Amino acid sequence: MLVREAVDAVVRGDHGDPFAILGMHRGATGDLEVRTFAPEAARVEVVDAATDGVVAELARVDHTGFFAGTVAGRRAPFAYRLRLTVGEATVDVEDPYRFGPVLGDIDIYLIAEGKHLRLYDKYGAHATTMDGVDGVSFVVWAPNARRVSVVGSFNAWDGRRNPMRFRPGAGVWEIFLPAATLGSTYKYEILGPGGDLLPLKADPFAFAAETAPGTASIVAEAGRKHWADSSWLARRSAANERDAPISVYEAHIGSWKRSDGNRYLTYRELADQLVPYVATLGFTHLELLPVSEHPFDGSWGYQPIGMFAPTSRFGPPEDFAYFVERAHEAGLGVLLDWVPGHFPTDAHGLGEFDGTHLYEHADPRQGFQPDWNTLIFNFGRTEVVNYLIANALFWLDRYHVDGLRVDAVASMLYLDYSRKADEWVPNRFGGRENLGAIDFMKRTNEAVYGEIPGTITIAEESTAWPKVSEPVYLGGLGFGYKWNMGWMHDTLEFMHADPLYRSYRLDALTFSFVYAFTENFVLPLSHDEVVHGKGSLIGKMPGDDWQRFANLRAYYGYMYAHPGKKLLFMGCEFAQEREWNHDRSLDWYLFDDPKHAGIALLVGDLNRTYRGLAPLHELDAEAAGLEWILSDRENVVVAFVRRARASHDYVIAVTNFTPVVRHDYVLGVPEGGAYVEAINTDDVRYGGSGVTNGRIEAQPFGAHDKPYSIRLTLPPLATVILKRESA
Repeated sequence: MLVREAVDAVVRGDHGDPFAILGMHRGATGDLEVRTFAPEAARVEVVDAATDGVVAELARVDHTGFFAGTVAGRRAPFAYRLRLTVGEATVDVEDPYRFGPVLGDIDIYLIAEGKHLRLYDKYGAHATTMDGVDGVSFVVWAPNARRVSVVGSFNAWDGRRNPMRFRPGAGVWEIFLPAATLGSTYKYEILGPGGDLLPLKADPFAFAAETAPGTASIVAEAGRKHWADSSWLARRSAANERDAPISVYEAHIGSWKRSDGNRYLTYRELADQLVPYVATLGFTHLELLPVSEHPFDGSWGYQPIGMFAPTSRFGPPEDFAYFVERAHEAGLGVLLDWVPGHFPTDAHGLGEFDGTHLYEHADPRQGFQPDWNTLIFNFGRTEVVNYLIANALFWLDRYHVDGLRVDAVASMLYLDYSRKADEWVPNRFGGRENLGAIDFMKRTNEAVYGEIPGTITIAEESTAWPKVSEPVYLGGLGFGYKWNMGWMHDTLEFMHADPLYRSYRLDALTFSFVYAFTENFVLPLSHDEVVHGKGSLIGKMPGDDWQRFANLRAYYGYMYAHPGKKLLFMGCEFAQEREWNHDRSLDWYLFDDPKHAGIALLVGDLNRTYRGLAPLHELDAEAAGLEWILSDRENVVVAFVRRARASHDYVIAVTNFTPVVRHDYVLGVPEGGAYVEAINTDDVRYGGSGVTNGRIEAQPFGAHDKPYSIRLTLPPLATVILKRESA
C-alpha cells in the first residue's frame, strides 16, 4: 500500500528500500499500480511494451514529481515503459524499478563468504541486457549505508532518482539502469547510517575514470574482447620460471618520454615507441609503475584510488589492453606494480566509504600510514581481502598482465612499521606481525598461481622476513620472487666508495653471496635509487668522467653475472645524469654522447648474453649455480663461476674494481681448454680503454682450489665474463 511516509522518504532521498514502493505493485483492489519519481515530467503515462499502447495515466501524488496510478483491469505483471511529457517533448523511458535483481543467489553466497574471486564480473558498472533491454548494472558494497543511489550524466546527478536495492545477505546495493550507457559518467551518493549525506564516491570497481581534475567514474569495458596474444600465453609460463632469463626494464610511462609541449604519450604511442625500444635492448619483461587510477601525479601511482581502472592519463582501457598485446607480440612479459597496502584519503575514495571505516581500520594506530599520509586496508575483514584478491586477479585476467610486483610488503607485514612504541597495536599474541596481512598475502598468491597459471608475483620486501618466495604449503608467503634490497644497498654503497678504499669494504660487495639462494631473488636497481636527492646511478660513481662511466659499466657487468634476476629503471640503461623527475621526459639527447650510447650498447649486449648463456640464468636460484674462485682484497678483484645444469656448461666472471690494469693475473678455472670473452665491459665499443684478452689457453697448474689456471690481463674498472670454447 502506498503511504504518505514512504512518498516523503523517496522525494527527500531517504528511502532504504525503493523497490518496495517504486515500480509495479499490486494495489488495494488487486489491480496493478505503477509508481515513479520523475521531477522533470509534467505528465506520466504507462505504455504496454508489447503493444506500445498507453494503458494508464499516473497522477501526481507529490508536487516534487512523485507519480502513481492504477492500471485498471491488469492483475498479471507485464513489461512496460513510462511515457514522460517534458516541456513540449514526449519521451519513452524504461523504468529501472520493473527489473529484477542483478546478483544471483550464488553470487550473494560467495560474496558473503568472501570467496567470490571474480568480483569484478559483478561489482562495478557493466553494460548488459535485462529482459531484452540494454542498460548498465551497478553493484556496490556499502553494508552500513542508509541509502545508496547511482548519480550521473543520465539522471542529472540527482540522488533521489535512482536509489538502489539493498541485498542484506552480502551488504551490497544494486540496480539496472537502462538510461546509462558505455561512456556514462557516474558516482555513488550515499546516505550514512546516521542520515548524513557523504561526499560523492567514485566506484571502487570502476573500469575507467575521468582525467583530473574530474573524479567521476566512467562506464567502460575492461580489457579486450578478442586478444591476439595466444602464442605468448602458451610460452609465458616458461618465460616466468626460476630457470628462465628474466631481465626487467622498469618504467614510469608518464615520464619515459613526452611529446611536444610536454604532453603525455598515449598507451598506443607507448606501444609504438616504448615496447620496441625495450625489446631491442634485449629485456625480457617490462615493468610499469602503478597504472591504477590515482589523483596525484607526484605519487607515481603508489596512492591508487581506482584499483580496477587503468589511468585515463594515457587513454581509455582498451588502449591499455592494446599496449599489453603489443608487448606480448614483441616477446615482452608485462609486470605491474600493485599497491594493496594503503590508499589515499581523497574524499571521493574508499575512506569512510559508507559513513563508517569500511575498507580501513577505525583505530589510526592500525588504519593510518604516517609515512605516506594514507589509510591502511583492514586485512582482518573478509570483504576487504576479497576485494584485493579479486583486484590482483583482475589485471592478470582482463588485461593479460603476466605478473604483479607487490609494493611495500614490509609495511603490511609489521604492525609497528615506521611507528613509535605507543603508535601501534600488537596482534592477539602480543607480537608485531600483522596476522591478517600475512594471511591475505598467502591467499592472494595461492589465488594468482592457482587461477591464472603462468603468472608470477614479486615482493618488494626490505627486511629479513623468512620464506617470502617459498610456497604457502611449505610455510612461505607464496611469492614467486623477492627483490634483493640488501644486494642493492650494499653494492651501491661499495661502488660509491673511491677505489682507493674499496679493499676495506669488499665484504659489503660479497656479502650477498652468503644468502643468495635463500629466496628467489631479483636484483633491483629501481626508481627508488634515483629520486629524493639520491641522484642518478652514474652520479653515484666516483672519479673523473672516464672512471665514472667505467665504474658503471663494471657494476652492470657484475650485476648480470651475479645470481638473481635483473631489474633496471628507465634512464639507467644510458646513464641518465640527472635525478629522475616524474614531470618531464628522460634526457634522450644524451644518446648523442658516445659515453652514454656506449652504456646502452653494453646493457643490450649484457641482456643478450644473459639470455643466451644458460649458466647466467638457469640456476639463478640454486646454490649449485655458483662456485667461488676468489675475493682478492689487496687488488679488489672478485671472481666466481656460474654453472648451468649441464655439468660442463659454465662461465667465469671476474671484476676488477680498481682503475689499475692487472697484467698476468692468475685465475683458477675448473677445466682445461681455451677461454674467450663473452663480455668485456672495457670494450672500446662501450667507451672503454680496449684492454682485452683474446683467446686464453688454460694451463694444467692449479690455483684457487681449481685444477687449471689461466693468465689474464684484467682491464681497469671492468667486468669480464669468460666462456670455455667448445671442443
